[in-house]
Amino acid sequence: MRILATLLLSISLPGTHLQSPKPVQPQVKQQAHKGGSWYFADSGHAVYCYGPVMIVNQPDGNLQRVATFCRDGQAMVPLKD
Repeated sequence: MRILATLLLSISLPGTHLQSPKPVQPQVKQQAHKGGSWYFADSGHAVYCYGPVMIVNQPDGNLQRVATFCRDGQAMVPLKD
């Protein structure tokens, strides 16, 4: 009987109610760099690319180093030598 009275008394007292758990907000995780590297593009900007560096033929017959599969969505970015 005492247990029941204590339980009823604790429910009726202000500030003794159990608080509902706060909703958990998902935390944004930064994506880890997976095998990529930073390169200095021919345009003067730094680019982060995941693919290999290749040498391609240009229409005028010259060779150009390019980084492939870059973060900004470009398939190939010409590199500054």
